[in-house]
Amino acid sequence: MVSFLVMNEIVSYINKIVWNPGLVVLLLGAGLFFSVCTRFVQVRCIGLMVHSLFSKKRGSDGISSFEAFCIALSGRVGTGNIVGVATAIAFGGPGAVFWMWIVAFFGASTAFVESTLSQMYKFRHSSGYRGGPFSIFEQGLGQRWLGIVFAVITIIACAVCLTMVQSNGASSTMHNAFPVSTLTSGIIMAVLLGVVIVGGVKRIAKVASIVTPFMALGYIALAIVVVAYHIGDVPAVFRSIFTNAFGINPVCGGIIGSTIAMGVKRGIFSNEAGQGTGAMVSAAADVDAPAQQGLAQSFSVYVDTLFVCTATALMILTSGTYNILDADGNMLLANAPELGNNYAAFTQNAVDTVFAGFGSQFVSIAMIFFVYSTIMAYYFYSESSIIYLFRGKNPKHEKLVIRILQAVMLAAVIYGAVREADVVWQLGDIGVGLMAWFTVIGIILLYRKAIRALKEYEDNITEK
Repeated sequence: MVSFLVMNEIVSYINKIVWNPGLVVLLLGAGLFFSVCTRFVQVRCIGLMVHSLFSKKRGSDGISSFEAFCIALSGRVGTGNIVGVATAIAFGGPGAVFWMWIVAFFGASTAFVESTLSQMYKFRHSSGYRGGPFSIFEQGLGQRWLGIVFAVITIIACAVCLTMVQSNGASSTMHNAFPVSTLTSGIIMAVLLGVVIVGGVKRIAKVASIVTPFMALGYIALAIVVVAYHIGDVPAVFRSIFTNAFGINPVCGGIIGSTIAMGVKRGIFSNEAGQGTGAMVSAAADVDAPAQQGLAQSFSVYVDTLFVCTATALMILTSGTYNILDADGNMLLANAPELGNNYAAFTQNAVDTVFAGFGSQFVSIAMIFFVYSTIMAYYFYSESSIIYLFRGKNPKHEKLVIRILQAVMLAAVIYGAVREADVVWQLGDIGVGLMAWFTVIGIILLYRKAIRALKEYEDNITEK
């Protein structure tokens, strides 16, 4: 018991160091900077974003733009969209949703830059194109050591920490809805995951292109029904989002720092803009121009946060199935005291207000789909990092390490399912934060190349 408490304190301490105010400023500042430099590409190029998704080009060395979009979206749409949004509201109040929107809006430009650069600095592998921040650091900045450090961080973060977060969220919602132990949920998820990841990137792309659009559209449709049922509360909810965002509401006035921090933290956890993971998928796409894939990844940020995360937030807030807590876990507002800090139940009970007795089951099933597809994406990120580390070395060693990676991830799924939620989430936050520090600083140094690629792409489109 003592050792667990000590570990919890250590994890919490590291998390605070990684997620200091400087990272919040860096993420928002970089998004604003890239928005200005690209003349707000996330607004004026929405038509091109949609067009870029349906490029039919797909060579033997890569996957299609749409498949890359679906893999990246599957990585973005996960536990963060259900449990993460609920956690943001619990510790930041309704105003945290506003800051998630801000992160998504400016993050779309960050996603464009990182994904465009990743396309420019990708490399060939027997399994197809690969790349990401590690190849950007090596080829763009001439700093292989930075690429190695980032690849190692990615493997630890995605294969272990973030995988445990996703598994934990899915097992808790299943346990809330069905008489299924968290261990059983973890074993089932591990088996289903193993079937896909042994098939490599092409099988992951195929499964993601089918599962991801289906699950996202189905979840949004459910949210529309729930919010429509509480339509009379919608104006008040939007007022609370905007007033709480700036600490105007007395309840959340004392936690304005948490409101902003939680909104940014959960926003980046969910949409991954600036984290570097979307860039890794972008490198695998076989497209005509680097900027084309950059635009596709910008759009995936919108789908994740502005659509799916907002759907969850509006269900919770219009239904009133949430509590607000301070940093010590004391309740500042007890709308649903029986839920305590059961964040997954915030969303489940919101659906139950309309579909009594069915909401918990539906959300838990949706969570399984979300988590399943997300962990597939995490595997792709981790595998790409290993391929980078073993590039030019003995292929047999690479294959052996990849098999070890698969075993570690399946073990992390089972272990994360039965772990205590708060520690698991903090480990995930540390992984996301470290990747964001490296990625954002790196792409700031090379952003001009992405701007030039955008101009060339727009000029070519105009000429056609």
